[in-house]
Amino acid sequence: MTQTITRLFDNYSDAQAAVQKLEALGIPHSDLSIVANNADGAHGEHHVHDHGGVNDHGDVSRGSSTGAVLGGGAGLLAGLGLLAIPGLGPIVAAGWLAATAAGAGLGALGGAATGTIVGALKEAGHTDEEAHVYSEGVRRGGTLLSARVSDELAAQAEAVLHSHNSVDAVTRGAAYRSQGWASFDENAPPYDREQVVAERSRYAGAGIETVPRTDRSF
Repeated sequence: MTQTITRLFDNYSDAQAAVQKLEALGIPHSDLSIVANNADGAHGEHHVHDHGGVNDHGDVSRGSSTGAVLGGGAGLLAGLGLLAIPGLGPIVAAGWLAATAAGAGLGALGGAATGTIVGALKEAGHTDEEAHVYSEGVRRGGTLLSARVSDELAAQAEAVLHSHNSVDAVTRGAAYRSQGWASFDENAPPYDREQVVAERSRYAGAGIETVPRTDRSF
């Protein structure tokens, strides 16, 4: 049996370190996925391999980013590419979750990304609540890391994510709701650079899970 374990990180560097630890455990990069907000331009041309463009409508443009997102290279992070997913705006992403969220035809002709991040997370086995909180977290500047792992490696993978300042979905969801949030809306305008910076500052130092959670198997 396999489990899908997903966590949100306020800081990309924490997720990046977690990816490297998961790969060191022997989890192939084809079973890992990362989706990181790029509204602040932190992952520019010098940080992302083989990227294409995102046009003024938030669509994935023609270019090699679509192929990179589907994986490849020495590891997951070597396959990062730029694209847009409805409701998230510009992101950098790689792996199976990003490909599912952007639609099965991502590498075909470019154009609009037809999938949704909530749908991809639910398809991976997450609850509606988790899918909405995780999606909103990326919209607000976070990084989502998801791993498909065997039962034998699940506990070790959980420990890796827990030790790199992952965010508790229940706690973060409550914080969002205290600000009037109800659910992720893919039609809402993406956060801009200033909003992302402010949001990250709001939760600085707070992205540590107090109790590791166990995700469902499927």
